[in-house]
Amino acid sequence: MRKTTQWIAVCSPLLLAGNLVHAQDEPSAAELAKKLSNPVAALISVPFQLNYDTDIGPEDAGDRVTLNIQPVIPVDLNDDWNLISRTILPVVDQQDIFPGAGSQSGIGDVVQSVFFSPKAPTASGWIWGAGPVALLPTGSDDLLSAEKWGIGPTAVALKQTGHWTYGALANHIESVAGDSDRADISSTFLQPFLSYSTSTGVSYTVNSETTYDWETDETTMPINFMVNKIGKIGGQMIQYGGGIRYWADSPESGPEGFGFRLNFVLLYPR
Repeated sequence: MRKTTQWIAVCSPLLLAGNLVHAQDEPSAAELAKKLSNPVAALISVPFQLNYDTDIGPEDAGDRVTLNIQPVIPVDLNDDWNLISRTILPVVDQQDIFPGAGSQSGIGDVVQSVFFSPKAPTASGWIWGAGPVALLPTGSDDLLSAEKWGIGPTAVALKQTGHWTYGALANHIESVAGDSDRADISSTFLQPFLSYSTSTGVSYTVNSETTYDWETDETTMPINFMVNKIGKIGGQMIQYGGGIRYWADSPESGPEGFGFRLNFVLLYPR
């Protein structure tokens, strides 16, 4: 019951805030699917991404459920530029990952990215954005947080041709403050992606979310295969779907084998 209450407390403000935004000219399902394939599209959305992974920890006995709440808010700066705010707030429930520590449930560390992105693609059709990324030690439990403040650059570049979207998002975070007893952070994240969106609003996506830890020389590489569809609940536009993830590489105590991902997105076209 306590875990359910924590999740509702986190999600409710986002849902209430989203209800204040109303679409004027409703775009087609195909247009929305294509915008969702673009990390710097001018589309207000609130994704809820549920991940399940297992075989975690030094004894391969742990499992973890992570609900990533990822509001995306575009801001119109002027006739030529948008500012895109992308937040990742993890809500975690894990058990038997740390021998003898039992289970932990609560909020993890927030990753906040801000992209400055031109409204128009380049002459060759590329869409891009760049800006800062920050790690905020918001974890509600010592075992759910790095206990470090971090900052660095982030960038994305992609191209949309017909039904296809392909590109990559990257960032690098260095710790700059925090608990001196905890490990420093020097981490590079790379997410290449390929997506095919149909005229009915169905999208097929494959990506990898590779993280390289420069402090330990360890690589984490899940590969995700997703199918999503645009739909509507009452008057609310949504995207929903799911897929599997395969851990192609991970540290000795990291996840192994296969996991799964469920996706639910609230959409607020402007």
